[in-house]
Amino acid sequence: MKIYTRKGDDGTTGLYGGGRVAKDSPAPEAYGTVDEAQAALGVARAGCERGGDLDVVLVGLERDLWVLMAELATDPSNLHKLVDGTSRVTPEMVAALETQIDAVTARFEPPTEFVVPGESVVSAQLDVARTVVRRAERASIRAAADGSQVVPYLNRLSDLCWTLARWHEGHSLATRDATPT
Repeated sequence: MKIYTRKGDDGTTGLYGGGRVAKDSPAPEAYGTVDEAQAALGVARAGCERGGDLDVVLVGLERDLWVLMAELATDPSNLHKLVDGTSRVTPEMVAALETQIDAVTARFEPPTEFVVPGESVVSAQLDVARTVVRRAERASIRAAADGSQVVPYLNRLSDLCWTLARWHEGHSLATRDATPT
């Protein structure tokens, strides 16, 4: 099997379950940005201890993003073919992120103001992932079907990325220097 098909040379791309759309249409823009977010999470995961708490969380998130991409890459006429949790995001997946946010937040004292990213390489990578997830969320607003849980999932995922970054860095640098001058 060759990796190239030449089918996209005309500026279109295939959809999950059939059909083709222009590469610059809302669906490829959205799932392409989710793909980018998944890669950003992978970069953060590469700096983690294998099998550690953060690694386990990030692997689960990366797997969830395949579900989001499948849903976003499905032509509206084929949405009925999607399977909850496999190719369609569920309310339970969104709720699971809220549970993770609460569990991680219970492990440290979160900052109460904006922070300067970069206290550690992994936390900075998680902050980059957070910004890509936010962009994916904005792109998905135009692409997700009515009633889809994709946008709520991405909204919670960006919150979780922020929480994981703050937890991993241990100490956050405030945007304003608190020492008197």
